[in-house]
Amino acid sequence: MGESAGIAVIALNRPEALNALDLPTLQRLEELLEMAAASTAAGAVILTGTGSRAFCAGADIKYLSQATPLEVREFARLAVRITHRIENLGKVVVAALNGHALGGGLELAEACMIRIAVSHAKLGHPEVRIGAVAGFGGTTRLARLVGKGRAAEMLLRGRAIDAEEALRIGLVQQVTGAGELTDAARSLLYDILGQSPDAVRLTWEALHRGLNMTLEESASLGADYFGLAASTENFRIGTDAFIKKVTPDFTHQRVKENRQTRAQ
Repeated sequence: MGESAGIAVIALNRPEALNALDLPTLQRLEELLEMAAASTAAGAVILTGTGSRAFCAGADIKYLSQATPLEVREFARLAVRITHRIENLGKVVVAALNGHALGGGLELAEACMIRIAVSHAKLGHPEVRIGAVAGFGGTTRLARLVGKGRAAEMLLRGRAIDAEEALRIGLVQQVTGAGELTDAARSLLYDILGQSPDAVRLTWEALHRGLNMTLEESASLGADYFGLAASTENFRIGTDAFIKKVTPDFTHQRVKENRQTRAQ
């Protein structure tokens, strides 16, 4: 994990296996996510892969083929725990898809707040093609991202889509050239990190929690969080700046560090 200017970068690092997820990789990824969550230097995280071919090709099939059913279940439970942690890290997590995101790799990306993909990336859930199920949360999150019909078509056919189609259906929010991916992810995050960190955190929590509520309950939660935001120093800074027609300088309690570690 590397940290620079408030952004932690976690890179899956098994390029020889298209960054496929084996047990050591998942265990290391969980450790790095906890480090990112605890870091006072990082207000956001980029999750990406090493190399130009794949973000992550999914679970390591060689490992799964040799594991017992109980071991497969524990492997999947670890992956579910990781995707849940990504989703509830308390910080903005962007998936920078440097190549193909398939199966469990796409499920990691689906747990992130925002997804950016290079133009040559393919995204899909091929699990049914090997007699498996998207067991890391894909059956739940994909439908919430693209709708039940599109999710069913992708999951039941095992068909991969290209980056442009993923953009069209809302599975990714931006498509870039291969050499532009990192800059695009950082630019997006710098924009978000320039806002009130209190407002960003509360907005995301309201959105995330609201998906599991009725419309009335979700709207009430938003009103509660509006009130919470109004109690912060950054609310005063933002409203004063609006009245004075100047750019607000929000309070960000972070320091800059530089470290480099990879999940492998």
